[in-house]
Amino acid sequence: MTQAVGIARAHTNIALIKYWGKRDQELFLPMNSSLSLTLDAFYTDTKVIFDDTYTADSFSLNGKEQSEKEIQKISRFLDLFREYIGEGRFARVESLNFVPTAAGLASSASAFAALALASADALKLNMTPQELSTFARRGSGSSTRSLFGGFVQWDMGTGSADSMAYPIDDADWDIGMLVLAVDTKEKKIASRVGMEHTVQTSPFYPAWLETTKEDLSAIKTAILAKDFETLGQITEHNGMKMHATTLSANPPFTYWTADSLLAQEAVRQVREDLHLQVYMTMDAGPNVKVLCRASDMERLVQALSAYLPAEKIIKSLPGPAASILSQEDWQASHQKFSERI
Repeated sequence: MTQAVGIARAHTNIALIKYWGKRDQELFLPMNSSLSLTLDAFYTDTKVIFDDTYTADSFSLNGKEQSEKEIQKISRFLDLFREYIGEGRFARVESLNFVPTAAGLASSASAFAALALASADALKLNMTPQELSTFARRGSGSSTRSLFGGFVQWDMGTGSADSMAYPIDDADWDIGMLVLAVDTKEKKIASRVGMEHTVQTSPFYPAWLETTKEDLSAIKTAILAKDFETLGQITEHNGMKMHATTLSANPPFTYWTADSLLAQEAVRQVREDLHLQVYMTMDAGPNVKVLCRASDMERLVQALSAYLPAEKIIKSLPGPAASILSQEDWQASHQKFSERI
């Protein structure tokens, strides 16, 4: 029996300049470049075992065996690595997701980034993180960015080989984020479906692409200058523009709920009352993310608790790059997960 084992952890990221729309559905090539902040509060741990005694791939998520449909998704992703080096063994994938799944909190980003890194480690692939990001992208576009920490850019590239991510800045200058988790149930419209419908039917979409190029250039300048106010203003405007494209699709749709709107209004009110630099963004889901100074987080939590339950407000600092875990780390992760449920 020959076995190859890899274990990895990757954190979620929240896009400040949004990725919204694919120009190639199979290769997951984006319509625009994007930029994100990796978060330390949410992550996925994944173990991959390639074994010549296995007769098929299998996949367990949070201790539960997954459906054939989910296994097929994982198998297609693993095939990228198997075909790359002529690997013939099937694999067992076990994943622990410390992120609410499919609720606009980028669980797929951390999931596929962790799976990519664990697979590369198991198979002893000599890849740079940038090269590995082109593989991770084929599982989930935003996972490209979760291989890195801090502020990260995903360059749209000219093709599959150069559509990759790279780090911009460590975000170690008093950066924080609050997640207002108003609804962590699975969303009704998957990001992939929403993107495709928007690209095909929204008359606002061409303007989105054009202004996002300008936003990306401006936000990188703000990050390098550590200009938090400009960073926040661009983040909020870019996020709202993305959601405007869904409202202008035909037929229109939205990821916002009534609670999303209440959370948005709470942020505006607290910003006005406390005279703090706090800025909102939302991905393809109902939850509101608040970019803020890390040193202001406690005051913000206290103020926002007047508008929504404190348990729905989750604090996060910038997260690290994806990393290899030991077997002891994996066992500790299992223990932590079992204590949560």
